[in-house]
Amino acid sequence: MPMIEVQGIVKRFGNHTALDGVNMTVPEAQVFGLLGPNGAGKTTLIRIITRITGPDEGRVLMNGKPMTDADVAHMGYLPEERGLYKKMKVGEQALYLAQLKGLSKAEATKRLKSHFERWEMGDWWNKKVEELSKGMAQKVQFITTILHEPKLLILDEPFSGFDPINAELVRTEILNLRDQGVTVMLSTHSMPSVEEMCDNIGLIDHARLMLHGNVREIRRRYAENIFRLEYTGNRVAMANALSFTGELIDSKEDGDHGTARIRLGKGSTLNDVLRQLLPAVQVRSVHEEIPRMHDIFIRVVSETEPAHVTAGMTE
Repeated sequence: MPMIEVQGIVKRFGNHTALDGVNMTVPEAQVFGLLGPNGAGKTTLIRIITRITGPDEGRVLMNGKPMTDADVAHMGYLPEERGLYKKMKVGEQALYLAQLKGLSKAEATKRLKSHFERWEMGDWWNKKVEELSKGMAQKVQFITTILHEPKLLILDEPFSGFDPINAELVRTEILNLRDQGVTVMLSTHSMPSVEEMCDNIGLIDHARLMLHGNVREIRRRYAENIFRLEYTGNRVAMANALSFTGELIDSKEDGDHGTARIRLGKGSTLNDVLRQLLPAVQVRSVHEEIPRMHDIFIRVVSETEPAHVTAGMTE
């Protein structure tokens, strides 16, 4: 059963339609990537799921039942717009946020101390928030988001502001939580993070869901029968051997050694191509090029918004 089911969600702000009939499922105990260019409607959808605002049409189910305000207690939400009270001490601020999630002061203190020690933050407890770097403040907010052990964790650009070491700590923690049964919804422009972490994705553009499903299956679906070939021999002989079964896209040579990108001809298989190539050159290795999510994102979004497809996105 999916953890979250979004059914026919429509949301308008005046004459602007932010979400237009969005249907989406978020599988339980997986990392789900919510993707899309800036202004596509991702944050609006997150705010509907977290019940910060309501839809004009449609509904959201949690574990197969219509979501209620009581379900919010089982969520952890880290918005893109961070905010801590700068004059408060770190421990005091973390305790305050933890108690808002329903934890007693004693239990919150116990859990926070454990997390602070594990994340090597023990010396920060009595510092003022204004003394923290952006990355340190991010770690505090991430910890307070997961402290009450939510069943659904929604993270909006969680790696923003982190150096590579701390980004890796957060990434590892997210995957550990998934392995413990937590469902994670991750909104990000980082396509490498999507490929590394996400089991499934939903891509929203111009208020509509444009792409939805398993990451591996989507990447396979957009493959174009292109293969990278390493060979030893004459480039011209290799190109001639391809004439009936494939197309040479490009190649590089270093003496007798070369690398070529080839596209299978219509109706041809890799075995057909190799049968033609082997008498002409020595094939050292061959593997299929599976498109990156970065390329798929651009391809899908450029069909509707060609001028802004790379805004805010990282490879």
